[in-house]
Amino acid sequence: MNNKTNFLVRTAIVAAIYVVVTFAFYFLSYEAIQFRVSEVMVLLALIDPLYIPGLVIGCFMANLLGPFGLIDAVFGSLASLVSLLMIVQTKRWLGNGLRTLVISSLWPAIFSFIIAFEITVVFGAPESFLFWMVMVAVGEFVVITLAGVPIFNWILKNEPLVKMLKFRR
Repeated sequence: MNNKTNFLVRTAIVAAIYVVVTFAFYFLSYEAIQFRVSEVMVLLALIDPLYIPGLVIGCFMANLLGPFGLIDAVFGSLASLVSLLMIVQTKRWLGNGLRTLVISSLWPAIFSFIIAFEITVVFGAPESFLFWMVMVAVGEFVVITLAGVPIFNWILKNEPLVKMLKFRR
């Protein structure tokens, strides 16, 4: 399979997995505290930045098909994109290791203010901006940092698995 085909197939698979996992845990994915299990996949960007398009597309599709539609798709994808770019940048700054993994896992919670802006300003939720920022950040922290870091720490120590997960071999 040539590189372009490999990229397109992997991107489509990642996007599809993100959507399927989000909908499999629908009851957790769209609540005030979003425990979106699929968000753990953002840590794939530490293995290869080429995961970014699939993850952003998956987030866009899951939000577009979710209860809040196009606006959530745009803001959610923006928050994911910024977080993913910072994850890649963190690896450039710090290299590999547990410290990089932990710091990278925090970016989605840090950028939860984008979703809080969407909820309070665009949708006009009666709760405060700070309330929504904390609610979204808690969900991101639990899923990505508390659950994702141990999983990805194991993955990143398994060289054959990391090699298999890389787009370029």
